[in-house]
Amino acid sequence: MSTRSGGHAVVEVLAREGVRHVFSVPGESYLGVLDGLYQHPSIRLIVNRHEGGASFMAEAYAKASGEVGVCAATRGVGSANLAIGLHTAMQDSTPVVALLGQIERPFKYREAFQEVDLAAWFSHICKWTVQIDDAARIPELLHRAFAVARSGRPGPVVVALPHDMLEDACDAPALEPYRIPAPAAPAEAVAEVWEAVRHAHRPVILAGGGVLRAGATPQLTALAERLQIPVVTAFRRFDAFPNTHPCYVGWLGFGPAPHVLEAIRSADLVLAIGTRFSQVTTQDYRLLSPQSRLIHVDIAPEVLGRVYPPSIPVVSDAARFLDVLLGLVPSGQTEAAAARAAWVADLHQRYLAHSTPPADSRDDVVDLDGFMHDLNRFLPEDAILTSDAGNFFGWLVRYRRFQRPGTYVGPTSGAMGYGLPAAIGAKLAHPDRLVMSFSGDGGFLMTIQELETAVRHQVPVVAVVINNHLYGTIRAHQDRRFPGRVVGTELGNPNYAELAKTFGAFGVQVTRNQDVLPALQEAVAAGRPAVVEVLTDPAILSANQRKR
Repeated sequence: MSTRSGGHAVVEVLAREGVRHVFSVPGESYLGVLDGLYQHPSIRLIVNRHEGGASFMAEAYAKASGEVGVCAATRGVGSANLAIGLHTAMQDSTPVVALLGQIERPFKYREAFQEVDLAAWFSHICKWTVQIDDAARIPELLHRAFAVARSGRPGPVVVALPHDMLEDACDAPALEPYRIPAPAAPAEAVAEVWEAVRHAHRPVILAGGGVLRAGATPQLTALAERLQIPVVTAFRRFDAFPNTHPCYVGWLGFGPAPHVLEAIRSADLVLAIGTRFSQVTTQDYRLLSPQSRLIHVDIAPEVLGRVYPPSIPVVSDAARFLDVLLGLVPSGQTEAAAARAAWVADLHQRYLAHSTPPADSRDDVVDLDGFMHDLNRFLPEDAILTSDAGNFFGWLVRYRRFQRPGTYVGPTSGAMGYGLPAAIGAKLAHPDRLVMSFSGDGGFLMTIQELETAVRHQVPVVAVVINNHLYGTIRAHQDRRFPGRVVGTELGNPNYAELAKTFGAFGVQVTRNQDVLPALQEAVAAGRPAVVEVLTDPAILSANQRKR
């Protein structure tokens, strides 16, 4: 036991938890923590230009690394900016710990400078919130915050740290981190699942984020192969199953291929693993047919039955469930599997046809079909792609075939501005891999200031900006619901390539398809943060839209 300040005790816990990066905007209300970080050079402090960028980076870093992301901000105003990334972490089931400086304890309930009841404020968008008022309890409560963030269905935890408490002397002994074991399905429950699966004629597997978090893609692949069951991935979980595998038939989200919906709605059994049946995945909660029997496997019991009542609910980590189930499946092909083979092969061929971009080309602007054709030729299989929300995303999701887990990082919350800071977080988790972000012109300008963060910290990400001078998704909805009544969706933009250069980054603008590959090659070869601005036709708002 040694005496140290509360701020230093906080950093001691971070070090014991194996934290390597803290994403933050500095604030006077948690100077004690910053001082502690000065004495721990093993923890890299990434100083951001906006708290929203810090929380996005922490969330994406957690997704890419499999560890807990950590971000920090000051009270009131700083924490308000941080909220967008914490909401994203909650909807995406991402483990994040947010350290928030707080007003001095004697000043509470007086509307002190930037005062907000942080624990109450974040309680409905976070998994747990706590304010530490006694420095002696820092090791206990902060280790608990990490355990809560990563256990069960992962999520964000907010820890409020009063300014004066961080300067108190702390004599509490250092504690060791602990992990709450993931639940495993009882053998009898898995046996019941096997009985249902082996008697099904047209089962479909729906794979969600729980498969990725548990590292269960190999087991899921083996199960699908042995039983010849088609696999569909949930919204923005495309990399949970190798997309070129003969059992993969497509994804759910905005504008899925018709054959995917047909396969699920005609299934006599749906085996859903590690998914919370979000609004987007379920097509506004209309996905499953009443005739389909549902087996729902999830690590969190509160998820089961929230949207669809399962015939067989199973509380289990995805990998532990699949390990036991595979032990019951014969190694040779069953008669039912053989009977399904042609059906599965047909579904996969439909997916391949749907996901093959034509090599279109234009001389006036960039055709995004052709852009994706070139991008797929350029990117290595292990490249990590991040993205914002926006209509540009339709081309990426339709035409990019993700082959490995951990190659896509995106917000199921639909947060704009996510792409660039997420790429920086992912690159810090995997500095040896190519990391590329995709944003529309609307979303990119929301967090473009983090380009300076990437330059200062020498994080060489490539940011692709699809520029059509519109809030494109909103324009598409507007055209459909209120045709001819356009308002509020047109944008004016800077030259993003030139703007990137003022930050010290590489910048190039692409106005025709034949220049796409050279621009991508130059951006990667630059060896520093880079922006590739792609000018597109504002009349083409969807990858499914018929061109004029």
